[in-house]
Amino acid sequence: MSKASGGRKRKASSKKPESPTEEPERGEEGGPDEAVAFIAETVAELVKLAERHRLEVLSHLLGMAQLEAEERLRTRSKRKLS
Repeated sequence: MSKASGGRKRKASSKKPESPTEEPERGEEGGPDEAVAFIAETVAELVKLAERHRLEVLSHLLGMAQLEAEERLRTRSKRKLS
């Protein structure tokens, strides 16, 4: 089997790549709290979809990702309160 090579190519960016620990610039995208909230919400929808189609292993793995995102939300909100 061969791949078709007629796909779109990514445009090279002159911007320096961000490190994983670097905070995004304001206005580009939300901070870590917003990212984790978005991930938790999106993964919850994917869990439902996987369950609906009886994809047990995928549902389980997505559920674990959802729990991790929700736990991070809880721990971040606790730190903000103290």
